[in-house]
Amino acid sequence: MEDLNYFRLLSVLLTFELLSLCNGTESNASKECPIEITPDRMVVQYQGAIQTATCKLTSNNSNLIERYWEAKNITIYNESWHVNTHEDWDSRPACTGMFVGLGVCRKPLNLTLYKIPDSVFISPVQNLSSLVVGEELQLQCHIIQVAPAQNLVVRWYKGNDTFEPHIKGSLQVNDCLPENSRNCDISVVRTPKNVLSTISITLDRKHNGAEFRCEAQMDLGPEGPQPPPKNMSSPLNITVRYKPIINATKLPQTIPVFRGYPEELVCEADGHPPPKIQWHYSPDKVPHVSGDTLIVSEAGLYNCTATNEVDSVFHVVKVILKEDYLPLIAGFVAVTVVAISIVFVFIYSIYYTNTKMRRYSLKNPKLSTHNGNVAHNGWDMQFPMTKLS
Repeated sequence: MEDLNYFRLLSVLLTFELLSLCNGTESNASKECPIEITPDRMVVQYQGAIQTATCKLTSNNSNLIERYWEAKNITIYNESWHVNTHEDWDSRPACTGMFVGLGVCRKPLNLTLYKIPDSVFISPVQNLSSLVVGEELQLQCHIIQVAPAQNLVVRWYKGNDTFEPHIKGSLQVNDCLPENSRNCDISVVRTPKNVLSTISITLDRKHNGAEFRCEAQMDLGPEGPQPPPKNMSSPLNITVRYKPIINATKLPQTIPVFRGYPEELVCEADGHPPPKIQWHYSPDKVPHVSGDTLIVSEAGLYNCTATNEVDSVFHVVKVILKEDYLPLIAGFVAVTVVAISIVFVFIYSIYYTNTKMRRYSLKNPKLSTHNGNVAHNGWDMQFPMTKLS
């Protein structure tokens, strides 16, 4: 009976409020709801510790009739509300108050119940054994049983570096109902789901042997755990096939060969699978082949061909035969040096004869008292001599 009277009283009060609005009394929308929720945002981990939110009045308001919590169409007449960390995925709790003169006002609790993924792994869309340069490679990152999906951030890694793929697909809820269902809207769904991230990469030679990984991170804001929880997938290695490219730096198109001095032609090619090198030349040529190296001593055209299962490429080298004039030049220099040496010796001998040798004359002799005697048959005779100038 008391409960019946209580609800009748509430009905009267609500009727009074409606009448007040009709008579021009200030509307509820223009008045601030005197309710405060602590905390105003809660981030709770699935199957974690129980947390409590409290609904209090912002002032001592004597006009309060009733205060209660509403969640999942369930009314809880209590100041506090406890999060069920096993079930409250989409409860959307709110504290409701009934006031005289204000009527009913309601404040929701910003609640996020999150679940880190059970696992994260990568799978290719196409067969990895047939990848060729220039093709589009599609990779999918599977995030298993994560909630809420709207707080999920997926990063892609090549080796240890993050990268932005050429084409980036948005996150999608995997194995959901048709697209017009709320179960497929990633911004709405709150319960644990399998989420899929798909990227497309244009392959080039640098991707051969590359290691790809994806990382799922829960971005829950400052109220969430710090640092944000992350799950990294195992690496996925890919093999990319590409046609050969011959190293033209080591093998120019024209090579001079001096007669009598054989030249080595080295043909190197990069490709995957590793290419096979073959040399082709005119039957009248007799070069020496040693693996990728061709030793030539004759003029002509020599074709290097590199072949693997993707494609075949070739490079033609024109060998030009030249005479070696070095011995002739060396002989000419030697003859010149000898000739110059002979001329020098001749000139020097003439100079030495004219400047170093002395001549004497017996004409107009002048007697000298010293050092002028010449012994002749034992007699001392003075035989004067004159020095020629």
